[in-house]
Amino acid sequence: MQDTVVLGLPGVDLHPGDHVCAFYRGRDERDKILLSFLREGVKAGDKTICVVEPVGPTEVIAALGDAAGAAMRHGVLDVLTPEQTYLRGGQFVMADMLEYWQTAVERTLADPRFDFVRVIGEMPSALTDKPDMDEFLCYESELNRFVSQHPQVIVCLYDLDRFGGALLIDILRTHPVVLLGGAVLDNPYYLKPDEFLAARRLTYS
Repeated sequence: MQDTVVLGLPGVDLHPGDHVCAFYRGRDERDKILLSFLREGVKAGDKTICVVEPVGPTEVIAALGDAAGAAMRHGVLDVLTPEQTYLRGGQFVMADMLEYWQTAVERTLADPRFDFVRVIGEMPSALTDKPDMDEFLCYESELNRFVSQHPQVIVCLYDLDRFGGALLIDILRTHPVVLLGGAVLDNPYYLKPDEFLAARRLTYS
């Protein structure tokens, strides 16, 4: 298994098992991270999965060029919508989403073509109500148990202009690694899943 995972940004490498919170402002910054991640995944021959909105397969192929089309046809690159993943059944359910990733990653790694999986995604804009947001944050925390089970890396995209300070702190608490301003940082605010859930119980008790 590879020791480092090239993100495609100058001087920025990740490591297998990383669960990264990538902060950005605006679509241009988002796409710089997103497209670099996808290009490097396709180049490396890693299974590369993208779940963002409103970017769809047509836009990704146009941005990445002919290599993306071939990668999608051969199952190397998947570009999925929130409705195909987070919002299957019409709403976000943490247990269903964790099961979705477990099944998808195990099926991928059973294919002899792949020995590593890259996932990049962002919280769907439909999750605006507090109960949905709370469940999504708990899901982000639980991903830390899952990410170490397989050779993979997960990058979660968050627009700094979209969230208030209190929510940003919770986002930080669920990611051990942060990408901010082109630098990868170990996150001193990170809480392990059991610690995160205990802190939330205290907050809302």
